[in-house]
Amino acid sequence: MIVLSLNEVQVTAKKAARGAGYPWGLAEEAGYAVRWLCSQGLDGCAALANLLTRFDGTPFDIRTPDTNQPIWKPGGDFILCPLIVGAAISDRADELSHRSFRTTSVAEPSLLFAFAAYCARRLNCTVRVEWPDGAAISDGMRITQHGHLGSIADSVCVQRGGAIETPNQVFSRAELVPSVLKTLNEFAQRTYAPATEESRQKGAGAELRDGN
Repeated sequence: MIVLSLNEVQVTAKKAARGAGYPWGLAEEAGYAVRWLCSQGLDGCAALANLLTRFDGTPFDIRTPDTNQPIWKPGGDFILCPLIVGAAISDRADELSHRSFRTTSVAEPSLLFAFAAYCARRLNCTVRVEWPDGAAISDGMRITQHGHLGSIADSVCVQRGGAIETPNQVFSRAELVPSVLKTLNEFAQRTYAPATEESRQKGAGAELRDGN
């Protein structure tokens, strides 16, 4: 195992997300989300490494939810990205006062926990992330979870409420499997490579810029 400080984890995760093509804003969110998970004893680094590997080279729009629908679905027959979903929920945190957010399949759903924690702090309440096999509840500073958490959740519901029972232990450092750190560093290394026309076209965020 490799031990990193939470600062090192955050920087590595941010660079990895950027290297995978996410725009800087979402890369910053990725760094924060992974750091928060690791501080709660959850393997945010592995979750991000798996996520970036799964979506590597795929168009941005097929993993982005249509937030105008009652149940958020991606643009194509694909799996939603938790970083994009989480950022959208954070932007609309105040709506949790009177509604829930529901989605179709989400990859690496644990990455949503940090966004739920942000909403909990903003609203001064607890926020629950629920999927078919379990749930996690955060008050913004702590989290408790139960059930099985796999690499894909067939559906997710984010809503206010829930009680913190036995919160996870808080950590100031993170332990990484060497292969996970290797994967993150390989993605991060792309931020130093000269851009090509192909990489520009594949880069996440290109669709956002074109759409705007």
